[in-house]
Amino acid sequence: MAAWGFSFGDLEEEEIEVWPDIWPAFVLFEAMSTQWRVGMGGAIGLDYQTLPIVAKYSEIPDEQMPLAFTDIRVMEAEVLKKMSEARDK
Repeated sequence: MAAWGFSFGDLEEEEIEVWPDIWPAFVLFEAMSTQWRVGMGGAIGLDYQTLPIVAKYSEIPDEQMPLAFTDIRVMEAEVLKKMSEARDK
């Protein structure tokens, strides 16, 4: 976690509601958690090449992928922002 700018103290134990319409994207984003591309300064984004196979094994229907991909990009941007803020501390 330290390599990404996080510590266990950064983890919050709060429940977060995930709306049903974003559930496929949430499942896929969680499954992609090991698929970050990394540069000299840390994570730079998700490896989109792995997305189709991860979606298949996560049982995300093809017709849900366009919206799920859009939602994943929003989540990815927020995570990258948080990682950047943690590095800047």
